[in-house]
Amino acid sequence: MSASTQNLDAWLDKQDVVKDNITAFPLQAMAATLDWNEAGDLVPPLWHWLYFLPISPLAEAGPDGHPKRGAFLPPVPLPRRMWAGGRLTFHMPLKVGERAVRTSTIANIEDKTGRSGRLVFVTVQHTVEVAGELRIEEEHDIVYRDAPHPDAPPPKAAPAPEGETWRRTVHADPLLLFRYSALTFNGHRIHYDYPYVTEVEGYPDLIVHGPLIATLLVDLVRRELPEATLQSFAFKAVRPTFANRPLTVCGKPSEDGKTIDLWAKDHEGYLTMRATAALA
Repeated sequence: MSASTQNLDAWLDKQDVVKDNITAFPLQAMAATLDWNEAGDLVPPLWHWLYFLPISPLAEAGPDGHPKRGAFLPPVPLPRRMWAGGRLTFHMPLKVGERAVRTSTIANIEDKTGRSGRLVFVTVQHTVEVAGELRIEEEHDIVYRDAPHPDAPPPKAAPAPEGETWRRTVHADPLLLFRYSALTFNGHRIHYDYPYVTEVEGYPDLIVHGPLIATLLVDLVRRELPEATLQSFAFKAVRPTFANRPLTVCGKPSEDGKTIDLWAKDHEGYLTMRATAALA
């Protein structure tokens, strides 16, 4: 463990509590964004990310558009920040009209060295409750990484699996990214600022939000099995997905129909996200 990570350990077990009213508009706006005819009054799986938003003054935004580090999240001294994955258990859906409480805890900080350089992983645990009743449990993995070295070889891409039972292709254009950023109050410039993402962070185009891809994977399950109840969902981002190119979400249920293998692939057929859903 590096000295800098030892300093970050002061953030372990730090907590943040946010209360929010479950209102109808975010559900209606997300339904319109994903081309659903209506929203209903129950919050679908992963749409709870539309609530408990990190509202901070514009003056406190960092150079990447995120709130400056060192408040709740630790001040990791690496420039790139990405949503790496997560694991969720759904006990009962939130409902419009309820007042919910999300308690967040810094559960783990891990310093690693990968092929692309230094990586710091931060795991945040969330619980969402209504009147003391547990509705959602979540572990959220955030990865921080070094800026790319000009001579570094591109990361090796893995081909996506084949043999899917379901598939849906989505054109992840800047309008979709803008809407999702607005709905989640996400100021990260990699999703809307083309000069920043290409000239500062070195990517070829705007990056599709990891949680948006996860939402599209769950959305595929909801379209194919509208009566099913999702019990748990785990996902891992494998490779950045870029805007202005087709993104395909795929699914393959197990023989007993209780679990579903899910993945997303880019326009070249490379795996960008892997996930597993379990049905109640």
